Amino acid sequence: MTSTQKTAPLQQSVKSPSFFSRTFEALRYRDFRLIWLTSIASSFAMNMQILARGWLIFDLTESEIALTWVMLSFLMPSAIFSFFGGTLADRMNKKTIIVGSQLFTTISTFVFALIIYFGTVKFWHFICFGLINGTVLALTMPARTAVIPDIVVAKSLTNALALANSTWSLARVVGPTIAGYLIALFAAGDHTSIKGVGIVFFVITLMYGVSTAGTCLLHFKGEPVRGTPKSFSRDFLEGLVYVRRNRLVLGLLLMSLLPMTFGFSAQFLLPALNVDVLNGDAQLLGYLSAALGIGALAGGLILARLGDIGHKGRTMFILCYLWAIGIVVLPWIAQFWLSIVVLALIGAFSAGISALNMSVIQLTVSSRVRTRVTAIMWATHGCMPLGMIPIGQLAERISIQFALFVAALLMVISALLIKHWLPEVAQVRRGHRSG
Repeated sequence: MTSTQKTAPLQQSVKSPSFFSRTFEALRYRDFRLIWLTSIASSFAMNMQILARGWLIFDLTESEIALTWVMLSFLMPSAIFSFFGGTLADRMNKKTIIVGSQLFTTISTFVFALIIYFGTVKFWHFICFGLINGTVLALTMPARTAVIPDIVVAKSLTNALALANSTWSLARVVGPTIAGYLIALFAAGDHTSIKGVGIVFFVITLMYGVSTAGTCLLHFKGEPVRGTPKSFSRDFLEGLVYVRRNRLVLGLLLMSLLPMTFGFSAQFLLPALNVDVLNGDAQLLGYLSAALGIGALAGGLILARLGDIGHKGRTMFILCYLWAIGIVVLPWIAQFWLSIVVLALIGAFSAGISALNMSVIQLTVSSRVRTRVTAIMWATHGCMPLGMIPIGQLAERISIQFALFVAALLMVISALLIKHWLPEVAQVRRGHRSG
């Protein structure tokens, strides 16, 4: 019996596919359901961690540059170790890599929670914790991302990746709000919020533990794709040569690096914007982060509902330009509710371009090198802080308004250059053979 025959009774029972069935189409695959649910737990953990860490660092240092350096310590390992993680995933069981790395993250987060809670935390602790967890994340993300095309069919891949992005967005809605409330609740009499942040990190540890346990239930093993592995260096070079020779893949990777690096500067500077523009506290920062998440969740669900849309390339560029406009407007708004609206729109634009970029990469790349190309993509994400350092410097030395204007300008210029030099990106329709 074909998959079409299996779904016929459902299709006959309604005039057209329901919003739920179209939006959550990829959840009919058991292993994707598990990945989706465990990603919700880990995404909650990471977003709570971002807010709690950012609040405590800015509370202790009152420095935008300090925020940038800590984010740098977390993301830069991706630029170094993602290549190793991609090659490792071609040689080892992917499930083993994912479970092992999540277990290590759970343990390290618990240790860091103890350090914070008992008041012995120093700035260098944040740097060390960022380097450790960033390295572990770099080793596991190529394997975790490359799993999705193996457990859903090509026409459901955009839907699956949009839903996967929505887990992050959902966590951005609820996670920061919970973190902000917890910090405010337990920080009474403690002007540095150390106790409250420590409690948040214990909750984060629990979230990572739930994600680890759920991943253990996957049926998918992700056996090695290489019968006779070459050396790590030759595998690494093979991935780079593939990217260099494929203009579309090269353009998509550049699109995920340059415009998106400057676009995400608004998110990373959110703690500073909260204090300098809105005079907000930890709870207000939670609301601002939640607004980004609400917008990203809406954008992800809309894309999931639309499914296998045409003109994916052109849509990516349109979203990029809209994102840049939002970044220019944001720091000039001193009213809370208007800031919430603009942040929600920024979240929707960023979620849309991220999901489209990822889905086209996964659809375009050969399965033989998919994990290594995914590793290169994550490595480019690890380079994002290099672009954020000058933006952070501008925010601290001149103003956050000028810094975000420069970020938006660089975002648009880089997108236009990619469109001019690698027009294949804008010409993408569906990204797979049927489109």
